[in-house]
Amino acid sequence: MTTEEMSGLRTEAVRVPESSLATEARAAAVVWQREMIRFVKDRARILSSLAQPLLFLFVLGSGLGSLLGTGAGTGSVAFTTFLFPGVMAISVLFTAAFAGISIVWDREFGFLREMLVAPVSTASILVGKALGGATVATLQCLVLLALAGLVGVPYDPLMLLAMIGLIFLMGLMITALGLVLAARVRQVQSAMPLVQLVITPLMFLSGALFPLSGLPTWLAVLTHVNPMTYAVEPLRSVVFDHLDVDAATRARFDPGIVWGTWPVPIALQILITVASCVLLLGLAVWRFRRTE
Repeated sequence: MTTEEMSGLRTEAVRVPESSLATEARAAAVVWQREMIRFVKDRARILSSLAQPLLFLFVLGSGLGSLLGTGAGTGSVAFTTFLFPGVMAISVLFTAAFAGISIVWDREFGFLREMLVAPVSTASILVGKALGGATVATLQCLVLLALAGLVGVPYDPLMLLAMIGLIFLMGLMITALGLVLAARVRQVQSAMPLVQLVITPLMFLSGALFPLSGLPTWLAVLTHVNPMTYAVEPLRSVVFDHLDVDAATRARFDPGIVWGTWPVPIALQILITVASCVLLLGLAVWRFRRTE
């Protein structure tokens, strides 16, 4: 074999295939599939992630409901009914955030570097990771949706489909946030406190656990600048659209988001959530390209 032929063989052996939209989509699908496999095999993770929302819904909800004196028999909505969309949001928040931050494990054990040296873009890897986290969060919430009737939420097919779509969108946004947080974290021990530091304020300042009406000015401002609020409120609005409640009760428990005196439409709230997803995913891609 001549020198020219051997050189040609070496060139052929290291030739990198051209990138295309189909290649990038295939890479994202592979990363998504890996997240699904990890989810199915980790039963302890499934059970632990369901325990907290159930405690919030049935223990906290029932306790606060008895304190507030709300119930269907008094012509108002039960507090557990009001809390149901918020508990769904909390479940998504914790599940999706930890799904995003779990990329730290991949970095620590070397798997992330193996993915990044593949002939695909960083964006496709992170999009697959975000889609996987959103899918896992949505699947876990299906169990909570099955319990909706126990807290007075009807099993309306259109309502359930709308809730699933909103849950997936919320999960995508929070997983992208987890990826942003994970970009500079090198060890798992550092990741856990960071996630708790970020998601706890997001949870308490989103209106998931209390109505947005009658808040002090400082608290109203914080809830209005929290992107999580614009993901929680559409979820609650969908539920209240299918409840038989009077206008006064609706105004008390689901006043909506108001900028000054202008009520923000649900469509705009969803658009803000979509924009947050795109912004966070773009920021995650930029940060990973700088650090890896």
